Amino acid sequence: LRYEGMGPGNIAVIIESLTDNKNRTASNIRKIFQKYGGNLGTTGVASHNFKQSGILRIKKKNISDEKILELAIEAGAEECVSKEEYHEISCSKDQFYKVKNLIEKDIFDFLHFGIEWIPNNELDLKEDEYKMAVSLIEALDDDDDVQNVYSNLKEKKSNKK
Repeated sequence: LRYEGMGPGNIAVIIESLTDNKNRTASNIRKIFQKYGGNLGTTGVASHNFKQSGILRIKKKNISDEKILELAIEAGAEECVSKEEYHEISCSKDQFYKVKNLIEKDIFDFLHFGIEWIPNNELDLKEDEYKMAVSLIEALDDDDDVQNVYSNLKEKKSNKK
């Protein structure tokens, strides 16, 4: 089941769950939203702030930046970004398995692959709202029935070393 809601600072939140009791899960999720200053909404209240994309993540040590970019282009991916620890390839939801199968011919070890909700725009919140939003997301993620939590909250960079 998918639940959608709005959190502190009006962030959009999508929750994917797997449950044997949808009444219990809905009640738990509603309570978590209320506790952290948000509201559980109806289908569509948050999802219009996202697009579904196929995401593949591969360890950087497994392939060079140039080679992964070449593979991504050949496979028909929309984007290929090399981050600090991994390469991330994104494609349309409809092309996900085609892109994955083509890349699998050269890469055997994925860090992650799947269909994810990617925010169209991220919200940068003030510190107090940010902390409350992070607490909401963590509490939702800790629920046993919750599989994935997506939000359009912009992650703040830590200054700590």
